[in-house]
Amino acid sequence: MSRPHAASIVEDAWNSRMNSVLASRGWTPRAVGHTGYGSTDFVRVLGRVLLSRHPEEVTIDAKRLPDSDEDVEQELGPEPRVRGWRAFLTAQLMNAEVDVRIGDVVHRTSSDRSGYIDLTVTGHGLTPGWHEVTITPVGGISAQAPVQIVGPSVRFGLVSDIDDTIITTALPRPLIAAYNTFVLTEQARNIVPGMAPMYRELLGDHPGAPIFYLSTGAWNTEDTLNRFIHRHGYPAGALLMTDWGPTNTGWFRSGQQHKRVTLHRLAKEFPQIQWVLVGDDGQHDPKIYGDFARDRPDVVRAIGIRELTTTEQVLSHGLPVSNEGFAPRVRRPVPVVRAPDGYGLLRQLRAVLAQG
Repeated sequence: MSRPHAASIVEDAWNSRMNSVLASRGWTPRAVGHTGYGSTDFVRVLGRVLLSRHPEEVTIDAKRLPDSDEDVEQELGPEPRVRGWRAFLTAQLMNAEVDVRIGDVVHRTSSDRSGYIDLTVTGHGLTPGWHEVTITPVGGISAQAPVQIVGPSVRFGLVSDIDDTIITTALPRPLIAAYNTFVLTEQARNIVPGMAPMYRELLGDHPGAPIFYLSTGAWNTEDTLNRFIHRHGYPAGALLMTDWGPTNTGWFRSGQQHKRVTLHRLAKEFPQIQWVLVGDDGQHDPKIYGDFARDRPDVVRAIGIRELTTTEQVLSHGLPVSNEGFAPRVRRPVPVVRAPDGYGLLRQLRAVLAQG
């Protein structure tokens, strides 16, 4: 086994030291639940363990979305799930023992070096639909994590990019992630016209079908993005995001590799589903989706590409045209439709899907 990268060694040493100092000052473990998914054969539970200075359990009323930062603080109590840069001021608990209750059965696992929990359980006994599992760090505060169980008869699913596909921000692409993450509230972000209705209609045609929001953004922003998705009428689904910290091989993770690996994992986990993949032409989505369709044409029904405006193209990568125009033309093994918004994409996708 190769020696870990220096970046991960430094980060682990820092986190270990911080864990010891904060624990000595009375900070306790607190779970954070992310949206998971599964089938009747397996369930994937996602979450994180942080150290908290507040002994009280933190809860949120998901039925009422706050309209301001003040509402967030009033509703979430002494340690709110805050937006922006404050969401990154966390003390992740490394290698913490964690109990995950699924139905009446408790499964023991542990957090990774960044405090994340990624547990797959087979034979869980959950029926198709939405459920909640409980994540409890040993000696700490529990959290509920929603999971969507996809039924065995489901044959359709959606995978959607986030930035410039369901959300727009008129900033140069190198600044978008930082600005969205560290500054904006979800209310200040702009929706792409027609995308939410398109997703609702496509999923309405296929009851029980899942949608996955595939992003290179950091897990720390998941709560903010979930509020945006709920507020603007996008269907509920798991956000599959990344840890921005160092890895055992380098300083930064590859966003493109994250998307490729996740697509192949979904194809393996749901072999009966044919996917519609939706992204934009500002960066790498056409190539990533096209390569995946080439490798797995049996599980990709269609690709939908939102066409950015000239201004958005310039802000995305510095040129007034799509990057696709400079790439070698490759015949896609599945239908590819393009439109500037969800209304145009829906018309074309309906025509493609109607062909069988």
